[in-house]
Amino acid sequence: MALVKFNNDRLFPFGTAFDDFFNMELGNWKNRNFSSTDTTLPAVNIKEDDDGFTVEMAAPGMKKDDFKIDLENNLLTIASEKKEEKKEDKGKYSRKEFSYCSFQRAFTLPDSADNDKIGAKYENGVLFISIPKKEEAKPVPPRQISIA
Repeated sequence: MALVKFNNDRLFPFGTAFDDFFNMELGNWKNRNFSSTDTTLPAVNIKEDDDGFTVEMAAPGMKKDDFKIDLENNLLTIASEKKEEKKEDKGKYSRKEFSYCSFQRAFTLPDSADNDKIGAKYENGVLFISIPKKEEAKPVPPRQISIA
């Protein structure tokens, strides 16, 4: 028989497992894909290689004109705002649907990023942002030094 600690502040004496399920973050699940306004944020991958960084943002169903990308003081901001309205009238039946989707994600760029050469493209539902590294930040290949 296991001992269970009873806490008078709780309605049920199930220990902390029940409370933890609703209070723990599980890898920050509450905030990872939702903005402060509880709207879904697109998933982002960031890759780094010797030449620079690539940001990949999954945003299917959008157009390149739906995005706004800004850079200010090493802060790269990707935002979108899309409004859609549909109206259907058939006899006595009327239906009007509208949707509004907006998000904003911001990333602080490292000092090694060459802010003047950032480029972006949107294809097949993915926004790609290319952030090259400054020449001095790129790794230098090894070289042999001759002895005089």
